Amino acid sequence: MTVRFRRAGVDDMADIVELSAILFQEDAGERDPTVNLRWPEDEGREYFAGLVDGESSVCLLAEIGGDVVGYLAGRLREGTSLRPGKTAELESMCVREKHRGRGVGEVLIEEFFAWAGARGAERATVTAYAANERAIRLYERRGFRPGACRWRGG
Repeated sequence: MTVRFRRAGVDDMADIVELSAILFQEDAGERDPTVNLRWPEDEGREYFAGLVDGESSVCLLAEIGGDVVGYLAGRLREGTSLRPGKTAELESMCVREKHRGRGVGEVLIEEFFAWAGARGAERATVTAYAANERAIRLYERRGFRPGACRWRGG
């Protein structure tokens, strides 16, 4: 299995929206009754198109044999007087079920760290539902800790 990783473009919106819809159904659908589960279909195309074209945002794709099997969306946030320094925020990520547990998500996260680090990010954050133990284990393997940022560098 050879996985290819690349930055998404506007031509990839159908795949990104489909994966986002899967994420919403599996994650929020099981854990948060207040979330509009139709959001990816209703507003996702416009939202993700803004991310792929943004200077401080990115959508990354994982492909196997030309098929998109995962995505990660994130952005950079400028520092504040409270927390100076640029932060990379991993907003959402989904890998198709049959490709989970094979390291695809871990490499997407590392690709995101590389993108963010090249743009001056000093730390990274991610939010996950406390009940999503599988996601939390993945994020912890990549250096995230509950209630804290993953610090990059020294």
